[in-house]
Amino acid sequence: MAEREELTWELFGSAGRELAQQVADSGYEPDVILSIARGGLFVAGALGYALDVKNLHVMNVEFYTGVGERLELPVMLPPVPNAVDLTGAKVLVADDVADTGATLKLVRDFCADHVADVRCAVVYEKPWSEVKCEYVWRRTDRWINFAWSKQPPVIRREGQVLDA
Repeated sequence: MAEREELTWELFGSAGRELAQQVADSGYEPDVILSIARGGLFVAGALGYALDVKNLHVMNVEFYTGVGERLELPVMLPPVPNAVDLTGAKVLVADDVADTGATLKLVRDFCADHVADVRCAVVYEKPWSEVKCEYVWRRTDRWINFAWSKQPPVIRREGQVLDA
């Protein structure tokens, strides 16, 4: 198996602070941090605290189904944020990785028609990502073992997508 990136909880703590510092240094002051669940929840939380932004929203998008396995296109899962809540806001989209970039593109495009400004912050960006994020902690072409998803679930549950 090819060598992988390893993001431990301790290293993630540093990554979150450094990513927030990039945002702060750029002068961008988001009104809202829009997290892409599930991996982006951790990133959004770290950025929210570091940038003193309390207005965090969540967008659920399914794309990856396993290591190297994904759906043909990413799909927004309910509940989808109300675009009215984002109207005129400066939005920072947070995710753990920009791999193909398809998920980030879906979310960024969803926001683009409604918000004043949308920018993306990720811990990792792959060189082939179709979205080039404004804020990136590290770039890699390797698969990433994230602290929060390295181990299998304690219990495996099927059919968790709830109909709206």
